[in-house]
Amino acid sequence: MATITTWFTLGLLGELLGTAVLAYGYRLVPESTRRHYLLLVAIPGIAIVAYALLVLGVGELQTATHTVYATRYADWFLTTPINVLFLGLFARADRGDIVKLVVLQALTIVFGFAGAMVAGLLSYGLFAIGALLFAGVVYLLYGTIENAARAAVSDIELSLYRTLRNFVVVLWLVYPVVWLLGMAGIGLLDVETASLVISYLDVVTKVGFGLIAMYGLSTISARGETSAPTMPADD
Repeated sequence: MATITTWFTLGLLGELLGTAVLAYGYRLVPESTRRHYLLLVAIPGIAIVAYALLVLGVGELQTATHTVYATRYADWFLTTPINVLFLGLFARADRGDIVKLVVLQALTIVFGFAGAMVAGLLSYGLFAIGALLFAGVVYLLYGTIENAARAAVSDIELSLYRTLRNFVVVLWLVYPVVWLLGMAGIGLLDVETASLVISYLDVVTKVGFGLIAMYGLSTISARGETSAPTMPADD
């Protein structure tokens, strides 16, 4: 019977393969975007470290009712803000709006972790704060940041922005559902099942986001439809 370590090992292998493919794609994307493209390589790259530590059992915190994998939250604290940072840079959004986006996303993870570490109403209260912060992220991505993209990038780049944004937002909405159904919430999902689902989601969101971006950027470059410069060079 598969164990949690099996799911973590599969997650590690998925992140390793994804990082290798994205690293290969560095030479396929336009030269003007390569600096920011490295952010996409870093996302599964960070996850490699996180999953290696999970396989080794590092970062397991025991609460009164369940185990919290702190390493997983550390991974998300680093990688999910990078996702939204890339979107903000790609949209050529205002620096202040990008900072808001990154901070809100990081705080979403902080409150999710805090909620998992405590019990009772306080747990749900912290989870609710995290959910509200994530709503702020979604508001910015669909409002302020998209408006910036409309004003600054080509139609095909705007289409890619929307694809990446929708991809990540929809998949990220599954995480709080797993949180609520898992041992930190109402306990319908045991820790093995939750670990399987989250490992799968982690690979899809981190690697899938990068692959979509890689394909989109290389296609845009081939068509010569970029708005020069494609992405801000000094952010």
